[in-house]
Amino acid sequence: MLGFLPKTTSADQLARAVRAVAAGRRVIDPELAAETISSGDSPLTPREADVLEFAADGAPIEQIARRAHLAEGTVRNYLSSAQAKLQAANRHEAVAIARRQGWI
Repeated sequence: MLGFLPKTTSADQLARAVRAVAAGRRVIDPELAAETISSGDSPLTPREADVLEFAADGAPIEQIARRAHLAEGTVRNYLSSAQAKLQAANRHEAVAIARRQGWI
């Protein structure tokens, strides 16, 4: 991988990053880099962590799916996988564990 940017990156920033990568440079968002360094070894995939983050405010599956641009079934699968990995009883507990560990 030559570049990492958050989903919230503006179109202008994305265009600059694409040009930089095309020129052979690496582009890594500083906040993402800092989060990665401080978070330790997370058992979660980046997508599971994203979905947990979207679920953190107690949003229903439908709203999480819209936020994450995923199908509702895919959201359920990610939440289920995250819960299993974190040995959480439900998604709310999974969010709490992931936050406590600094993974989201």
